[in-house]
Amino acid sequence: MRFSYSQHMQQTFPNRMSGIIALDRVRSDADVTKPVAQYCELASERLKQASEGEFPEIKAWRKAFSTMGLKPTQYRCASEALLRRFRKEGYLPTIHPLIDLCNAVSITFGIPIAVFDRDQIKGDLMVRQAEGSETYLTFGGDSEHPELGEVIFADAACNAHARRWANRQTRLSAMSSDTTRVLIVAEALHDTAEHDISQLVAALSDSLEDTFAAKPTTALLLEPDAAFELVSEG
Repeated sequence: MRFSYSQHMQQTFPNRMSGIIALDRVRSDADVTKPVAQYCELASERLKQASEGEFPEIKAWRKAFSTMGLKPTQYRCASEALLRRFRKEGYLPTIHPLIDLCNAVSITFGIPIAVFDRDQIKGDLMVRQAEGSETYLTFGGDSEHPELGEVIFADAACNAHARRWANRQTRLSAMSSDTTRVLIVAEALHDTAEHDISQLVAALSDSLEDTFAAKPTTALLLEPDAAFELVSEG
């Protein structure tokens, strides 16, 4: 499987930095209570200093959404949505050990993290503009077609695995109790994105290895045309 960005995305967002993690042997019974609590404490301390809207990571995503023709206060990147919920409620929902861990890391760094069930991705995965014929499965079970030009994560079968770039993922490749192989994508656009993405990948990889006793495959996509190639068995 190859993960990449279209030429349009490379040219429009040349400062985009991505961190990629592929992990096998994921389990739904893992205990992430301790690391999640530690990351949430770090996020809580940061939110005492400023609201999420003042974070440079979030400001950069709001600018990107504006560039895509979206209202930043109507459509928020995943990390901003999580931070808003965490600030108001004081906790994150429990979904799946891996998702819980990634969400906690996301609010700590202010960077959106997408987690995909690799077995539900057909062929290569590309972040590109939609042609309008792709299919997106909502969590309610309905099928939608992204608007022409909308930024999506698209596979070779024209499935849209995320809409509005870092706004919303699909039910199709969402984590479930049966998921064992995942692709994790963290993306940032702010001035210190290269440093912060590197730190995020290192921290999350260590936590994943401790939790699942499996060595992640990682990559940093720090150039606009950089891509990630994964050769999996099975």
